[in-house]
Amino acid sequence: MEPDAQTDGRGDRVPGTAEGADPRRWRALWVTLTAGFMSLLDVTIVAVALPSMQRALHASAPSIQWVVSGYALTFALVLVTAGRVGDAIGRRRIFLLALAAFVLCSAAAGAAPTITLLVVARLAQGMAAGCLAPQNSALIQQMFRGAERGRAFGLFGATVGISSAVGPVIGGLILMLADGPQGWRWIFYVNVPVGAVAFLLGMRLLPKAAPRRRERLDLRGVLLLGCGVLALMLPLILAESGGVRRLWWLFPAGLGLLVVFAWWERRLTAAGGQPLLDPRLVTSTRGYAAGAAIAALYFVGFSGVWLVFALYFQNGQGYSPLRSGLAVTPFAVGSAAAAVVAGRLVERLGRLLTVCGLSAVALGLGGAVLVLRLAPGDPAVWYAAPALFVGGLGSGCVISPNVTMTLRDVPVRMAGAAGGALQTAQRLGGAVGTAALPGLFYVVLGTGRHDFRSAVAIAVGSGIVAILCALGLAVHDWLRDHGPRSPGRPSGTSHDHTRASRP
Repeated sequence: MEPDAQTDGRGDRVPGTAEGADPRRWRALWVTLTAGFMSLLDVTIVAVALPSMQRALHASAPSIQWVVSGYALTFALVLVTAGRVGDAIGRRRIFLLALAAFVLCSAAAGAAPTITLLVVARLAQGMAAGCLAPQNSALIQQMFRGAERGRAFGLFGATVGISSAVGPVIGGLILMLADGPQGWRWIFYVNVPVGAVAFLLGMRLLPKAAPRRRERLDLRGVLLLGCGVLALMLPLILAESGGVRRLWWLFPAGLGLLVVFAWWERRLTAAGGQPLLDPRLVTSTRGYAAGAAIAALYFVGFSGVWLVFALYFQNGQGYSPLRSGLAVTPFAVGSAAAAVVAGRLVERLGRLLTVCGLSAVALGLGGAVLVLRLAPGDPAVWYAAPALFVGGLGSGCVISPNVTMTLRDVPVRMAGAAGGALQTAQRLGGAVGTAALPGLFYVVLGTGRHDFRSAVAIAVGSGIVAILCALGLAVHDWLRDHGPRSPGRPSGTSHDHTRASRP
């Protein structure tokens, strides 16, 4: 018989000791990581197939762009709300419902006969992915404690990093194997068997939560936050068609809505209500505000540089999508290797590990750009590989340790909402990076003699500036806490105010 696990007072299973730990937790983790990998991979894998889709469906450039941008938009819009709903009614339930929806929407996208139906399917698929994502980090907090949680987040961080970096490679391989005008459909169909197996395993392995009392969803908070995120992201999503120039007024409107959202959440909390996102996560939970800001700044550079590299290799050097993806594989390899090890080191080094990782990313990307700027032709890719590998090692020490440091003091009962807010910060940063850095790349090309080397150097250099800003925040957070976390303090504990705030 499976041993009973400790609970957090709200019915969440909280394995605190070896005797109370769910023996299936590591197998359950692989189920959630598989689903998370699919949902994050679909952010980048589709980009390499856009020309094929456009020809097959006779689509216009603005409409085909929505296949990518629509997914990213709906993904970001539902993260916090889905995390809060998972906290309230059960993460396992939301995870399985969202995974089933993701599989069905993938099949619908693959079978779409027109660009309109493809965009609709992608919008729904992005919403399902946004419901999946916060359950991943929340289930890790629910199932693991102590050093095990750090290792689990290490695997989670490796999943995030690898899925972002290998998307173009996997997309190129699928298009090579599924040759022909309709080969792009397998970009979506490949999710169906993988997702179906993950669903069946999830039904068997994911922990069930005990019954809870009914909670009221903060609908005003949902509306204010959703409209605020939409206003900030929409001009960036439409940047290639002049969205920033035409819709600039949405930026101050979005910031205003987020300010009203923060005011409303504080008021609701003070009145003893159940906020969508507890303000004390930001104001009083150790490391949360700094970690979310670091994530946003890092993803400005991390997300944007891959599009810039793709533009440089494909348009400037004439590489195929597959070869372009393979050119940045050293970064993905380094990130995967370091993320797993970093999960074991974060308990000992704390925020210092993030500081070292950000430094290595800046150094590695800077070295790669310098090589591409100065070295001639094809050999430059080989010369840049060691620098990209160093950058990947650094990235593996950034994403998963930052997630661990940001969420480690969050009460388990708020894990979904906190994880959703953290990933919303990542998605906003990613939206800024994917709009601004390629835009800067094109600006430099337009002002010179189509100097691709200068364009890649300036655009990636701007991404490095964002990463250096994240480094400054990480150094400040580390110095404030006097380096690594005190060894006497148990992992996963929360401050008194969070314990006292249980409704």
